[in-house]
Amino acid sequence: MSISSESFENKDQESFRDSFATISKEGNRNWIFPKKPKGSFYNKRSIVSTVLLTLLFSGPFMKYDGHPLMLFNILERKFIIFGIAFWPQDFHLFVLAMLTFIVFIILFTALFGRIWCGWACPQTIFMEMVFRKIEYLIEGDYMQQKALKVAPMSARKIGKKLLKASLFFIISFLIANTFLAYIIGVDELKAIIIDDPLKHSGGLWAILVFTGVFFGVYMKFREQACLIVCPYGRLQGVLLDKNSVVIAYDYKRGEPRGKVKENKTGDCIDCHACVQVCPTGIDIRNGTQLECVNCTACIDACDSIMEKVNKPKGLIRYTSEEAIATGNKFKITSRIIGYSIVLTLLFGTLITLMSIRTDVEAIILRTPGMIYQKQTDYSYSNLYNINIVNKTFKNLPITLELAEPKGVIRWVGDGIQNLDAQDVKDGEFFVIIDQADIKVTKTKLRILVKSGNKVVDEESTNFIGPVK
Repeated sequence: MSISSESFENKDQESFRDSFATISKEGNRNWIFPKKPKGSFYNKRSIVSTVLLTLLFSGPFMKYDGHPLMLFNILERKFIIFGIAFWPQDFHLFVLAMLTFIVFIILFTALFGRIWCGWACPQTIFMEMVFRKIEYLIEGDYMQQKALKVAPMSARKIGKKLLKASLFFIISFLIANTFLAYIIGVDELKAIIIDDPLKHSGGLWAILVFTGVFFGVYMKFREQACLIVCPYGRLQGVLLDKNSVVIAYDYKRGEPRGKVKENKTGDCIDCHACVQVCPTGIDIRNGTQLECVNCTACIDACDSIMEKVNKPKGLIRYTSEEAIATGNKFKITSRIIGYSIVLTLLFGTLITLMSIRTDVEAIILRTPGMIYQKQTDYSYSNLYNINIVNKTFKNLPITLELAEPKGVIRWVGDGIQNLDAQDVKDGEFFVIIDQADIKVTKTKLRILVKSGNKVVDEESTNFIGPVK
């Protein structure tokens, strides 16, 4: 899909919009054999990918104060982000963080298109910077790969295919273990690997399933994940506009196309180098399309050709449709301002809520179905239930204190004296108030939850009592 079909002078040929380059008219898969990319952008992407892959694979082993730096335990609804533990009680923070992230993606895409896809998306990094490089190393460049595919079965062909499949499977297995380590923690993963597999059948099956999925994606499904599965590519049709910075072909400079020796005015020599390196098989000269993941391979390919024919680089470059059409530089639009305001408000709210987030969270409710109890001729009590969560990695002593009105708190049984690290406890207690302090039927209570001399949480509830 293109942002604007009016961007090109040769817009009489629009058939490319009717189908994917990876799917034939009969509905069969057209296998893409992209030429091995090279150039300054590819080198920069390789450096960025190396840094991101290093962080990804080392992440589960990074610990803070003896606990994972990052953990996303969906099964137990327990998350640790930069050493801070989040519990189901923090779900509102998670929702707000997701909304903030979504608005950030919308703003980022409106500004810079799908630069995320080309530079930071795990699918692109693994496919183009890991698996594709192994494929080039074993099977050669795109022409050698095409020849190998149609070549008759032989020991050499079988050997290459088996070697590639084996390496792909091993790397998929490592990726699966890494992702599982982010979910259950690296210590639990070690137990699954070292201990008797029958004791950890669930974890073992999870590793095998993850491995199979990754192997299938990078061995066969490949670019189809970006074209068919990923919703982000579909969203770009409504997120991008003419002012968004994307990888674009300067049709004003390039058209009309022709060979170097032909008498023409355009710089494009119609060499198809940009098409040959594209991992999704598109022709960027047709405009910004759904399949484009902004991998910059076409920029490097075109720049190398421009150097050879003594033309300026940048025939394909990072720019906007508006800049190509009018020559105007990038400008801030009202749409971008609106997204920025919303993002700032969401981010500010998230930071505020994070700053007031408590290490201990208590929920105190008056026991349902029970009215007040008469303790003496001068005092009455209500029974309360408490659920208390320790969100920290430390053991905490716990006491309750009635801040207002005056009264006494008396636990049922031993009560809650201590909270272990990341512990959740339930208890019951009476609040006893003198008759003289009961002015209304429902008296507001303010109860402090303290650890030592520090107030770690504060709860409000009602006290039901008789009024004389």
